[in-house]
Amino acid sequence: MSFPDLLEIYPDLSDGVRGALRANQPMSSVTWFRVGGPAQLLYQPADADDLALFLSKLPEDIPVLPVGLGSNLLIRDGGLAGVVIRLSAKGFGFVEDAEGGRMRVGAAVPDKRLSEEAAKRGLGGFAFYTGIPGGVGGALRMNAGAHGTETCQRMVELTAIDRQGKRHVLKNADMDYAYRHSSASKDLVFIEALFEGVAMDAGEIRSEMDAVVAHRERAQPIREKTGGSTFKNPEGLSAWKVIDAAGCRGLTVGGAQMSEMHCNFMINTGEATGHDLELLGETVRKRVYENSGVRLDWEIKRLGAFGPGGDIEPFLGA
Repeated sequence: MSFPDLLEIYPDLSDGVRGALRANQPMSSVTWFRVGGPAQLLYQPADADDLALFLSKLPEDIPVLPVGLGSNLLIRDGGLAGVVIRLSAKGFGFVEDAEGGRMRVGAAVPDKRLSEEAAKRGLGGFAFYTGIPGGVGGALRMNAGAHGTETCQRMVELTAIDRQGKRHVLKNADMDYAYRHSSASKDLVFIEALFEGVAMDAGEIRSEMDAVVAHRERAQPIREKTGGSTFKNPEGLSAWKVIDAAGCRGLTVGGAQMSEMHCNFMINTGEATGHDLELLGETVRKRVYENSGVRLDWEIKRLGAFGPGGDIEPFLGA
């Protein structure tokens, strides 16, 4: 399917905009699952000023979705109406030194690179990012974390641009961070953040990073088409344990499978559709609830319109 071309409907939308604008761009080329229908308009801003200009020109009723590296995202087969914004590495991939053991980091920087840049500067507290397959923008939005550390423990403040093209600076306390959650408005596009580390011996930092890498390679299907952890850990429990106990390790729906290696990872074995993946996830939620009474909540973001496979009713309505 395809959407009406927004650039034809609003011919002035591209005036003065320096970034790339592509109509009906397949999201399967953007997400790690390699599935998904088209984005009505995919926009890659040249820099923050370009983004601000574009947003100030965009009609308020057109949805906007910022997308990072696409690792924690399941786009449905019917695609996404509105504008998908993907920040460019050239405009938003910077890491700059700041005073007091701090770094100013662009939202397009991969989490792994943030960890590496901190290590070069002798700043500890960032090793956990080595094993998170996403980017800084997503980490800020969802309070990404691993191995006992979360983004909220390192972020000092962030800068965002709203739908009118105005900049806002949000302090850590403004984000109301919780487990895999922040309260920041969905209308804000994060463009950079200030992070603070702690002075640490370089050898100790590298040792921590190596341990994270070794764990990830040993326990996670990192060479598959996956989106990272599928479900959030229920309070006091590990999601993979209740999934395993419900007999869902290796469970398949079409071309989608719960990994044999780590059963909280959902993978595209080659020909999966977005429908296959989402139906598999809802099937797992149902079986886990029936087996243990535990309700699993999605960590992967599922967005867009359903395609030819039809709608999927969420288990227990959410």
